[in-house]
Amino acid sequence: MFWRSVVGKLWFTILFLVCFVLFILTILLLEFFENYHVREAEKDLLQTASKVSEVVSQYEEDELILSMTDLIKDPSNQVVITSEEGESITSHSEGETLPYKDYNWFMNDQELSRVIEDREDVMKVMEDDSSGMGLMVVGTPLEGQGGAVFVYESLGTIDETSEQTTKIIFLAAGIAIILTTIFAFFLSTRITSPLIKMREGAMELAKGEFHTKIPILTHDEIGELAMAFNRMGRQLKYHINELNHEKEQLSGILSSMADGVLTVNRQGQILVSNPPADQYLNAWDYENKNLSTGKVEGKRDLPDRLREIFNEVNKSEKEQMTEVTAQGRTWVIIMTPLYDRVKVRGAVAVLRDMTDERRLDKLREDFIANVSHELRTPISMLQGYSEAIVDDIAETKEDKNELAKIIHDESLRIGRLVNELLDLARMEAGHMNLNIEKIEIQPFVEKIVRKFKGIAQDKDIDLQMNVPNEVSYLNIDPDRMEQVLTNLIDNAIRHTEPEGIVNVKVEYKKERQTWLVNVSDTGHGIPEEDLPFIFERFYKADKSRQRNKEKKGTGLGLAIAKNIVDAHHGVISVQSKIGLGTTFEINLPEQE
Repeated sequence: MFWRSVVGKLWFTILFLVCFVLFILTILLLEFFENYHVREAEKDLLQTASKVSEVVSQYEEDELILSMTDLIKDPSNQVVITSEEGESITSHSEGETLPYKDYNWFMNDQELSRVIEDREDVMKVMEDDSSGMGLMVVGTPLEGQGGAVFVYESLGTIDETSEQTTKIIFLAAGIAIILTTIFAFFLSTRITSPLIKMREGAMELAKGEFHTKIPILTHDEIGELAMAFNRMGRQLKYHINELNHEKEQLSGILSSMADGVLTVNRQGQILVSNPPADQYLNAWDYENKNLSTGKVEGKRDLPDRLREIFNEVNKSEKEQMTEVTAQGRTWVIIMTPLYDRVKVRGAVAVLRDMTDERRLDKLREDFIANVSHELRTPISMLQGYSEAIVDDIAETKEDKNELAKIIHDESLRIGRLVNELLDLARMEAGHMNLNIEKIEIQPFVEKIVRKFKGIAQDKDIDLQMNVPNEVSYLNIDPDRMEQVLTNLIDNAIRHTEPEGIVNVKVEYKKERQTWLVNVSDTGHGIPEEDLPFIFERFYKADKSRQRNKEKKGTGLGLAIAKNIVDAHHGVISVQSKIGLGTTFEINLPEQE
C-alpha cells in the first residue's frame, strides 16, 4: 500500500511539515497585512487631512478649497471641513454608498469631538448606525481657526486590498505545496530507489541467490549501506559454502564411521543418525512395533533404554554408558551431554556393535564342540557296526548287508559334510566361480517352488509365491541361487507347523535398483540370542543336539547361502520373533 511505503511516508511527512509551516506563516501574514493596511489607510487619511488643512488656511473661497481638496484626496474618500460656527462643506466622493455626514454627526461622537475641543488629531474605526457600513475616520484641527478637517472612507476599500493580498498569499502557498509535492516525490524516490533495490536483493538472498549485487549510485550513507549489503552478501555466501562444506564433510565422516552416532535435542528427538545407528533403530522398531520393515511412521522415537540414559544424562549432566540387545545383536552405547553455553541442549550417543566380538567368543567356545559332535556320531556308528561285522555279531547275510548299508550311509554323510566344508572354505577364500546367466525370474522361482509343493501339502502347509507378472530378468548363477532358495524354503517348511504359511516373494525396488527376495514363514521363530550367529558354520539353534529326522542338517546350509549371496554382491539378512515366524531377505543388485 502506498501510505505504508517509504515513498508515501516521506512524501506525507515533508508535505505535512511544509503545510504546517505555510499555515502558520499564512495566518501571521494575513494578520500582519490586515494591520498594515489599516495603519497605511489611517496614515493616508491623516496625511490627506493635513494637506486639506493647509489648503483651507491658504484659500478662503469654498469652491477653490473643494477643487483643491478633490485634487488632494483619494476619489473614494470623503472630506468634511467644519468651521467654528458649526458650518461645514463636504467634498465630492466617487463612493456612491458612502454616507453623508455633517458637523453635528462629528460633534455628537465623543472621540471625534476632541478634535475641536482639544485641538489634536483623532483616528477612529467605527460602524455607521444609519447605513450599517464600517467607516475609518480621521480628523485634524485647522491651524489658526476653530474648525477641523474630517476625512473618512469605507472599510470595504481596505477589505478589498486585504482580499487581494490574501489571494496572493494563498496562491503562493498553493504553488509552494505543488512544488513541495514534486520535490518530496523526487527526493523520496531518489532516497528509496536504492532501498527498493536492497529489498529485492534481500529477497534474492533469502531465496539462496548469493551472487546478487546492489549497484552503488551514490557515495552518501545509502551508498555505504549498499556497499555493506554487498559485503554482507559475499560474506554470507562464503559462510554458507563453508557450512555446506562442513556439513558434507560431517555427513561423509558419519556415514563412513563403523560406529553408530545419534544426535538428540533437549526434547529427546533424534536429529542426526548414521547408517549403523539406523540399523539398531530399525532392529528395535521391528522387535517392539512388530513391523516386518522395521520402520515407524513419522518421527523416530528414542528406544526405551536410550530414553532412560538420556534422562539420566540430562539430570546428572555426565556421560552414561550401557549395553543393550536388539534382534540378537549386542550394542554398547555411550551418551555424552551437549552444552549450549551453560545448559544441556541435547546429547550425542555413540553405538558400537559388539556382536562380532561376542560371536567370536562364542564361536571359539562352540566350534570344537560342533565339529566334534558332527563327526563323532557317524564315526562312532562306523566303528560300532564295523566291529559288529568283524566280531561276527551279524550272523546272517541280511544282517551284514543292513550293517554295511548303515556304514555306507554314514560314510556318505561324512563325505557330504567334508564336501560342504570344502565348498565353504573355497567360498570364504574367494575361489568360487559363478556362471552368470540372464534368467527370467518368474519361471526360475516357479520351478524351485514347484519342487516343494508336495512336501508342503504333506505337512498341510500353504506354500505361497508372489512374483511380478511382467517379464523380468536377473543376471545370476542359476545353480548357486537355486541352492540358496532351496535351502531357505526347505528350512521354512521344516520349521513351520501344520496349517502354517510359507511365502516366497520377489519384488523390484526401483529407488535402490535392487531385487528383493523374501522367504517368510509363520513357524515358531528363532530365539533372539541365536540371530547374530544363524549364518555361522555348524551353528544350530537346538542346544540339545538331538538328531531330529525331520529337522536334520549339518548347520552349514545358511553359511553357504550367505557366501553365495555375497559372491553375487548381495546381502542376506534375517528377522525373527518367537511365535510369529521368520523372514529371510535377500537384496540382489541389478546388474547389466
